[in-house]
Amino acid sequence: MDILLQQIINGLVLGSMYALVALGYTMVYGIINLINFAHGEVLMIGAMTSWAIISLMLDAWPGLPGWMVLAVALVISCVVAAALNFTIEKVAYRPLRNSPKLAPLITAIGMSILLQTLAMIIFKPNYKPYPTLLPNTPLPIGGAVITPTQIMILGFTAISLAVLMYIVHFTRLGRAMRATAENPRVAALMGVRPDTVISATFIIGAVLATIAGVMYASNYGTVQHTMGFLPGLKAFTAAVFGGIGNLAGAVVGGLLLGLIEAIGSGYLGALTGGVLGSHYTDILAFVVLIGILTLRPSGLLGERVADRA
Repeated sequence: MDILLQQIINGLVLGSMYALVALGYTMVYGIINLINFAHGEVLMIGAMTSWAIISLMLDAWPGLPGWMVLAVALVISCVVAAALNFTIEKVAYRPLRNSPKLAPLITAIGMSILLQTLAMIIFKPNYKPYPTLLPNTPLPIGGAVITPTQIMILGFTAISLAVLMYIVHFTRLGRAMRATAENPRVAALMGVRPDTVISATFIIGAVLATIAGVMYASNYGTVQHTMGFLPGLKAFTAAVFGGIGNLAGAVVGGLLLGLIEAIGSGYLGALTGGVLGSHYTDILAFVVLIGILTLRPSGLLGERVADRA
């Protein structure tokens, strides 16, 4: 039972990060029917930027509290990632908005490779240790333990999701986003600026991805230029798992995927005597995805994309 509780905690922490990134995928797809495959690299840029800021601050002001250093690095990283995603949308995706769907898809993949390459040139290809800025003393919960970093991850995720849901459902921007998703031409006739709404959606997605990236780096203690590829792919899997275009589905899909990976890897290793374990968690995610989509092609909570015909 203690092992199960520990794996549930690990799964919720991992699933929280997937959920934040999956929300970026699902918001963009819900509004412009585009899968932004460069979204994982935005996570990576956010994490790498925070690492650079933290390193500079620790060298310049070694006496600053760790939480303050992390907070400043997170804010600056969010601004950098938001500017990057805004530029990507304006330069790479907006000119192709009315093109055949294959063109922006190929562009997104190309942008992903470009960002990885630029990050490798700027930050170098080696793995870099991410500083531990919060106390790392494990706190007992029942028969399991949780670290202050993991508590921070769960707290940040809950706050981010609450703020996003408030924006989408109770603000003028949220109404404009829902109207643009339904029909951008009619929304424009009603005074909404679709281009502004789409840019805002990319900016919000970048902020969520950066929060996930900084948390991911803090939890695993390392950053590298390819670190965004697999989390981005799994977050896309989570978005499809829950129902692409469905915000609640992205959250449910991310949390379930994290739980499946954590619990599956823990018990798979125990049942096979360590022959199969953490190295096979990636297989579990996609096996479950195939099974779910075979039974429910629209995802667990159903796909929400307006019919604009």
